[in-house]
Amino acid sequence: MKYPNGTKMIKSNYKDNFTSKQSFGNRGMTLEEDINATNNYYVETDRAIIHKKPTPVQIVNVNYPKRSAAVITEGYFKQASTTDYNGIYRNKYIDFEAKVTKNKTLFPLANIHEHQIKHMESITRHGGISFIVIRFALYNETYFLQGEKLFSYWNDKLKGGRKSIPYQAIKEEGFFIPFHYQARVNYLSIIDKLYF
Repeated sequence: MKYPNGTKMIKSNYKDNFTSKQSFGNRGMTLEEDINATNNYYVETDRAIIHKKPTPVQIVNVNYPKRSAAVITEGYFKQASTTDYNGIYRNKYIDFEAKVTKNKTLFPLANIHEHQIKHMESITRHGGISFIVIRFALYNETYFLQGEKLFSYWNDKLKGGRKSIPYQAIKEEGFFIPFHYQARVNYLSIIDKLYF
């Protein structure tokens, strides 16, 4: 079999992309792609305005092999990033982080940085809604975990406690986000239940 561009399909990739644990509509999609598609749907339907934050980069060196093709060869992050997404929904500021783990039994807190937690705590303190979306890649399950619950696990870690959140705890304390065709990661439905 060949793709429309004429290249041959590699069978091993074909099998990997069509495992029985994945839903039909979600094959090959990353969490970021799913959230971006969801946010586009929210904007198009005038439900919310939420976007991925750009990461500020300082470009140091550019190679110009041709006039029409500049290649950045050296660059640095200007500052530590805060969270992945922000915007507004029903007069509330929304700010959240999205993470994927391949771990079966837990979500490692090492996947989050202290400056991100401080930023999320500040958002919550000022009346905004802050949370984390976690995808367990091996189960193809996505969960919404409120910032306040995340902060509790983080503070426990700082006091010498667990350095992770158990999968079972996320299932019990978080909210499962089922896959939908248009709003693939429909986190606003959970925000509606929790805050409005």
